[in-house]
Amino acid sequence: MAAETTFRELPWKAGLRGARANLLPGFVLQVTALVVVLAYYHHAPTRAAFEQLTVFRARTGFVFGVVSTGLFGGLLPFLYLRSISASRHQYGWRQGLLLTAFWGYKGLEVEIWYRLLARVVGEGHDIATIVIKSLLDQGVYCPILAVPLTVVVYQWNAAGFNFRAVAADFRTPGWYARSVLPTLLANAGVWIPAVAIIYSLPTPLQLPLQNLVLVFFTLLLAHLNARR
Repeated sequence: MAAETTFRELPWKAGLRGARANLLPGFVLQVTALVVVLAYYHHAPTRAAFEQLTVFRARTGFVFGVVSTGLFGGLLPFLYLRSISASRHQYGWRQGLLLTAFWGYKGLEVEIWYRLLARVVGEGHDIATIVIKSLLDQGVYCPILAVPLTVVVYQWNAAGFNFRAVAADFRTPGWYARSVLPTLLANAGVWIPAVAIIYSLPTPLQLPLQNLVLVFFTLLLAHLNARR
């Protein structure tokens, strides 16, 4: 059914349809992230807890990003998909291992990206700094690296680790518009406001908040896809 929809529907229409489906869940996620940020700046116990997390992050370095993102982006959504009958047959333990390992790598990638932005753009929390970081995130990092790589890995996973099938699809003209563009458009309504909220925190706390948004986002999408 998904393959038929891909060929019948223009990529930008598929992306907008996905964006509409993500509108309400995305709004809930954005409000949740905003509450966390406001609590950090205006609630002393929350700020103290985050300061302890900052110290822990300084001790663990990149290991924290790899483990936490692998857990929140890969393992927890996989266990959820395995727990419901609608998707259990589509996600074996090999798929779960791949998704966990991939999101562990993404944790390293995102951590490097956040540190690079902090070095190049600065660590301020003023509106100009947040806007520049958000534009670079959603206008450069996501369309060039983050989303295309994620699409390839999930296609490979869905194809039962058949690399030739994924390579053949990649070589077919219009792959980016057909596969990447709908994902970019569908996720934009969630992640454009979310990254602006994330970049309003100090650099060591940006990845933990990203993980929080990530786990609920992937779980909500998994639940919606299972219902479909």
